[in-house]
Amino acid sequence: MLSSTGSSLSRDGPSWEDSWMNTTKIAIIGRPNVGKSALFNRMVGGSISIVGEKEGITRDRLYGRVEAFGRSFDIIDTGGIDADGHIPFANEVRMQAEIAMEEADGLIMVVDGRVGITTLDARIASLLLRGGKPLILAVNKTENDRGERSIIPFYALGIKTMLPISAIHGDNIAELLELVAPLCPEERHDEGMRRGEGIKVAIVGRPNVGKSTMINTLFGEERCIVSPVAGTTRDLIDVPVEYEGEIFTFIDTAGIRRKKSERDVVDKFAFIRSERAIERADICILMIDVREGITTQEKHIAKMVEKKGKGALIFCNKWDCVKGVRMEHCRRRFESEVPFLNFCPKVFGSALSGTNALKIFSHVREIYGYLHKRVSTGALNTFVAKVLRNAPPPVVGGRRLRVYYMAQVDIHPPRFVFFVNHPDRLSETYRKYLTNQFRRTYTFRGAPLTFHFRGRRGTGSHL
Repeated sequence: MLSSTGSSLSRDGPSWEDSWMNTTKIAIIGRPNVGKSALFNRMVGGSISIVGEKEGITRDRLYGRVEAFGRSFDIIDTGGIDADGHIPFANEVRMQAEIAMEEADGLIMVVDGRVGITTLDARIASLLLRGGKPLILAVNKTENDRGERSIIPFYALGIKTMLPISAIHGDNIAELLELVAPLCPEERHDEGMRRGEGIKVAIVGRPNVGKSTMINTLFGEERCIVSPVAGTTRDLIDVPVEYEGEIFTFIDTAGIRRKKSERDVVDKFAFIRSERAIERADICILMIDVREGITTQEKHIAKMVEKKGKGALIFCNKWDCVKGVRMEHCRRRFESEVPFLNFCPKVFGSALSGTNALKIFSHVREIYGYLHKRVSTGALNTFVAKVLRNAPPPVVGGRRLRVYYMAQVDIHPPRFVFFVNHPDRLSETYRKYLTNQFRRTYTFRGAPLTFHFRGRRGTGSHL
């Protein structure tokens, strides 16, 4: 369970799991396609889960924080339980739902008010009732019905507390939260117990390169579903991990595919969430199958990470499967194909066996430090004087570029401004020279850099 990570990754002091255990958890349970994810999104106030008309979309446990009526609790969304195994990964989905039921202090069972009671609804209700935990039945999709008549048939399930709702339209959601609130003792509502998210790390890459396997290895349990079938993870999964007294929130994402492959609405949602994960993250780990090298998709992902100003680390996965190839040769090939990767740490290892997985933490800390690093204006101008002396700017159109001074204007990501006479006199070759010299002097390992060249009259260009 969640507390198991403390023994494998944490040091002295209270762990994240200890504070997690002080928060009431409510799990949403039900068969596929009854509106569980829509209810989850409505309760947490945002589109976190994927919602669609296709069964089996949600596969992993998702967590969201809800505050209502002076109480606070964590809501857990689960995949639809299919006892007959008709949906993909039915066994894995059921396992995740069972873990959520075990963790939860209370349960919300969702049924479809339009369809009525099904055999599977009855089996799930029987299972939940045997568990003995507080249970609320939410009869969804009742927006066109009147009063309590829509829920009368569902009394046959034996669940005493019932409520007609519409997750899509928001009907009776406040009333549902009011029913949940008594399950959350005030003494357990202590935000001070919850630590921050720490450094947020998104694990990105093509489908089936080992992203979820890495999450499981770092977390120390089957927190995410892992499968050899490409595209298993479709939701964003936030997994806080404590290591040496520090919290890291890992964001597992759906594999990013080429746009021409995004024909299915779920894959389109997954791509959007992967992009959002990059936006939310401080640092991105680009997972690469080292046997296949850098593909066009990974080049696109690397450019996206750089464009959004995120730190980057490359994990070259499945290195244990490579024979007769030197690591340095692989490293040079990656760097020659994607220039941004020249300045990113690269770890060769195996997510499955855990080889070199823990090296991620030290690299993430280092990159995070560089994202927030500041260089004084005095030091920058010493740097400018040196590089100009070693290689003056070339003459362009009969005139030479003059650099007056340089200053850092922002962090996370670091941004710098060169104040010059005429930005249009800056050649591409000299841009690269300045960038390379700056990296050699100040490193900023794994951090993207933005250089802006500002002219006297406000004209400028970006590097």
